Amino acid sequence: MCSSEHPHDHGGAFGFLVDHPAIRALIADAEREAASASEPAARIERLKPAFGRLLATDDWLPPEFTRADDTSRMGGGIGQYALYRAEDGSLCLFALVVPPGAETPVHDHLAWGLVGLYRGAQDETVYRRLDDARDPSRAQLEVAKRQPLEPGEFYPLIPPADDIHYVRTTSREASISIHLLANDTACVWRHRFDVASGEVTAFRSGYANADCREVAVGDGK
Repeated sequence: MCSSEHPHDHGGAFGFLVDHPAIRALIADAEREAASASEPAARIERLKPAFGRLLATDDWLPPEFTRADDTSRMGGGIGQYALYRAEDGSLCLFALVVPPGAETPVHDHLAWGLVGLYRGAQDETVYRRLDDARDPSRAQLEVAKRQPLEPGEFYPLIPPADDIHYVRTTSREASISIHLLANDTACVWRHRFDVASGEVTAFRSGYANADCREVAVGDGK
């Protein structure tokens, strides 16, 4: 297991940045599903048992991966910590730490996967897009649903449906969610949405404990 006291010193690390049997089992299943010809919904359904077991397993997440990140590109001290990264950019597992009272910007993910809560409590607000997305700098959004999340609960992401959202922490302690996604999410240029103005901007959130390759906007590798 990665035990560095300085998470920013990992550089462009790939593979298992945190090593645990429950993580290895989930990644093995995810790699098998990623190579299959199934639709994302079917892949996700088969991954739910292993993902649920990881959320239910205690004490595998090192303390240095549960801290706020004052340099966060998402703002609010939000920390995004890589747990596993495929070197080809096809899969990642990461922890998102959202301090008490903080919320993420409205954003997308651009990949199918699963998101679940490991600690704390969150509210999630999901948006649907009303425009045709032809203008990359503008979007018209409306709230599709809101849902509270408690530890052990999780939900699928299958773009374009339900891919635009934000979460806020509702517990007195930081909330920590675990994300399994079919890209290298923090290193992909994706989108931040201003719901009131309709403005869309490209952003790359970055990991607190691993560097991204220098890539062009729109390149997910």
